Amino acid sequence: MKGRIKQSLVYWCYNIAGDQWDIEKMCQIAKELGCKSIELADPDLWPTIKKHGLTNALAPNGMPGAPFMRGFNNPAYQPEVITRTSQMIDACAEAGFPAVIAFNGYKWRDADDPTSGEISLEEGADNCVKGLKQIAGHAEKKGVTICLEHLNTRDSSHPMKGHPGYQGDDVDYVANIVRRVGSHRVKMLFDIYHVQVMNGDVIRRIEECKDVIGHVHTAGCPGRGELDEHQEINFPPILRKLLDIGYTGYVGQEYIPTRDALAGLRQAVSLCDV
Repeated sequence: MKGRIKQSLVYWCYNIAGDQWDIEKMCQIAKELGCKSIELADPDLWPTIKKHGLTNALAPNGMPGAPFMRGFNNPAYQPEVITRTSQMIDACAEAGFPAVIAFNGYKWRDADDPTSGEISLEEGADNCVKGLKQIAGHAEKKGVTICLEHLNTRDSSHPMKGHPGYQGDDVDYVANIVRRVGSHRVKMLFDIYHVQVMNGDVIRRIEECKDVIGHVHTAGCPGRGELDEHQEINFPPILRKLLDIGYTGYVGQEYIPTRDALAGLRQAVSLCDV
C-alpha cells in the first residue's frame, strides 16, 4: 500500500452483515491488506486486536441496543450517554486507542415512539452542545477524540442503511454543533455514504468541514454496498481531497457486503489507497 490513507475495517460489517468473520480472522485479513485498525469493536475484543499490532481507530460508546437512537440531543438519555462515553474514553486511553463514537440521537422524546413528541432542531443542538461540553474536558485530559456522526434519514429499507428520525442528518447542522463545543477533542464523523445520500457535493463538503472532521467512513451509494462499479460515488478523488486538506486520521470501510466479502474488501482497500 502507498500508506498515505490509514484504512480500518469496521467490525460489524464483516462479523454480522458479511461472512461472519471472527475477530482473529478479521485481524489477519486487515494485516494482509495493509489496514491498520479494526474499529467499533467491543472492549472484550481489544486484546486480540492489540496482539496483532493493530489499533481500534474508533470505539463504540457503550450504549446498549441501537446506540444511534439515544444520544446527546435528548435530556432523558443524556446522563447515561455521558457516563458510558466517559467510561469508554477511559478504556481507550488505557488501551492507547484514539477515538470514541457519539450520536445526536433520534428526534422523538421517547426514541422508540414517534408519537411522543419531537425535540426541535434548536433544542436538540443546544442539548448536544451542553452534553458534549460536559465531557470535552475529560476527553482532552485523556487524549481521546469524541466523533459525532452524521447519518442519513432518507433510506428506510434497512436498519443500517438509513435512520429515519435521526436528528443529525444535515452535515452543516452536525458540523456547527461541533464548532460550538469548541474542543479539539470533539470532532465530526464524516461518513461519505451518508453525506452523499443527504447532501451530496462530497468534495466541497470536505473542504467546508475540514476544521471538524475527526474520522471518515466509506460505503457505496445507493444501498451501502461495496465500493464498486455498481454505485455512484467516485472514491479516489474524494480520498485525494482528504489528503489535500491534511487529514491524517483513519478511513473505515463500513459497507454491507453483498458478495464475497474478501473480494469486495480487496477492491475497496485498493480503491481508497490513493
